[in-house]
Amino acid sequence: MSQDARTDQQLDSQQALALLKLYIEWGADEAIEPTPQSRLGATVLSAPAPARVSAGAPSVPPAPQLSEQPTALFRAAPAPARAVGPADQAAVLSAREAARAAPDLAALREALARFDGVSLSRTATNLVFADGNPAAKVMLVGEAPGADEDRLGLPFVGVSGQLLDRMMAAIGLDRTSFYVTNVCFWRPPGNRKPTDIELAAQKPFVERHIELVAPKVLVLVGAAAAQGLLGTTEGITRLRGRWFQYRMGEAGPTIPALPIFHPAYLLRQPAQKRETWRDLLKLREVLL
Repeated sequence: MSQDARTDQQLDSQQALALLKLYIEWGADEAIEPTPQSRLGATVLSAPAPARVSAGAPSVPPAPQLSEQPTALFRAAPAPARAVGPADQAAVLSAREAARAAPDLAALREALARFDGVSLSRTATNLVFADGNPAAKVMLVGEAPGADEDRLGLPFVGVSGQLLDRMMAAIGLDRTSFYVTNVCFWRPPGNRKPTDIELAAQKPFVERHIELVAPKVLVLVGAAAAQGLLGTTEGITRLRGRWFQYRMGEAGPTIPALPIFHPAYLLRQPAQKRETWRDLLKLREVLL
């Protein structure tokens, strides 16, 4: 092998390693499809049969045909789709009983650690319960843990969590003056969205969590938290920036709830930060 060929091979290996590290940083740390996809944006199909050429004509290899629809660089893992069965209903009932029996946050966390009604608990590394000050006036509820949260066992500690901290700092709040959790306590494989069945099985714990903390204001971070806790199918674009009333417990008091964009969405759509800033100003006005 020539020196130039060895150099090219080394460069290819370095580029492949750099790409792999980038995938891991972005959370793509699990295989989610049985066949590899072209990272160049298209799937190569079988080449057509070679055309007949006349004698003496130069032979030109046929170009490979590409699919009409290019594949995405990253494709989200599909959430398992299935009908609600007796086991799912039993898991929800079990969750309600366990959550209702928890007299405080420590007992609620222990009940979650023992709960086996969600398969996510068997694939995740850590239970991600909460962070911040449980005596604070403001409680934030997000969607689900990512890779960093799963590793550390704390919510919102990755890139989106760092943005969330900066957002709250802009109105004078930090993790000593707010409390944060999620509607899903375990990381879904491949960072996929939690299924409706998985969220339903965890919802009694989320509701009891809010009831035990009893915040003055609830901030619903992203669509999953807003839709799940407000009981609506409206998108987050319509919900954000509007005040709602959330009832704690079956007959408890109501507290104001404000949906906002998830920081992960803001990282993809930075132009929406202007709207989120307006929403945070509404939150600050209520707290003053």
